[in-house]
Amino acid sequence: MSYYKIKSHAKINLALNVVGKKNSMHKIESVVSFLRLHDKILIKKIKKKNHILKFTGKFSSNIKSNNTVSQLFNILDKKKLLKDKYKIIIKKNIPSEAGLGGGSMNAANILNFLIKKKFIKVSNKEIIKITNLIGSDVILGIFSKNLILKSNNKIRDFSIKKKISVMIVKPNFGCSTKKIYSKVKKFSIPKFNSPSKKMFSIEFLKNMKNDLEEIVINEYPKFKTLKKFLEKLSKFEFIRMTGSGSAIIAYYSSDKKSKEAEKKVKKQFRNYWCKTSKTI
Repeated sequence: MSYYKIKSHAKINLALNVVGKKNSMHKIESVVSFLRLHDKILIKKIKKKNHILKFTGKFSSNIKSNNTVSQLFNILDKKKLLKDKYKIIIKKNIPSEAGLGGGSMNAANILNFLIKKKFIKVSNKEIIKITNLIGSDVILGIFSKNLILKSNNKIRDFSIKKKISVMIVKPNFGCSTKKIYSKVKKFSIPKFNSPSKKMFSIEFLKNMKNDLEEIVINEYPKFKTLKKFLEKLSKFEFIRMTGSGSAIIAYYSSDKKSKEAEKKVKKQFRNYWCKTSKTI
């Protein structure tokens, strides 16, 4: 049997507010989009006793055996939702600990694939339960569209025609989501509970922020130096960290401008990962 091919796009938080805490989990709201940058997933049914999972590519070396995809298949097996075993090969083009949701989106897109191909049958309620067992942001990948995550954890998706050019820079260190959230001392007032398309406009986003960015700046001097350098570059619309970091993104009105900035960053920070892309 030949492999099915799946694209697992990087997730970006155009804006993110930490608005409270419930039990041990922080409550957030966010304006979310996805990039053309993606991991490549190959998947097929196999006649084996166990699933086979393999990671390849530049960012595959530090992935633990207990990862989002292995967790997904463990959950599906325990729930007896799968009739078959699968071999999965994932080429990692998205760096980990970057705030780009690489692992979470891998799990979400594989789950989506299994549902759409009718290899498993689950209700929408069950999908939410499964994704929450893996990670709080996995549910975002089920949509893989421009969306607003409200403070009550409800999601509203939008069709946005205008695409934004971006330059992503990841320093030579990663950020632990757990560590960054543990440093949150104050909460923002919710701003996205009445979602609209205008929240994806550059004019609106310029006035927003990522509440976690200040924490990363205080924790990592390298990140502060990088942001100051990016702010000295011209022609950007706004600059903002995504997720809990460590990747920071500069937003541009054209591919040409983002490519020009990429050259300057690569010259200055030779051991940092830097790539241009575009929202989908």
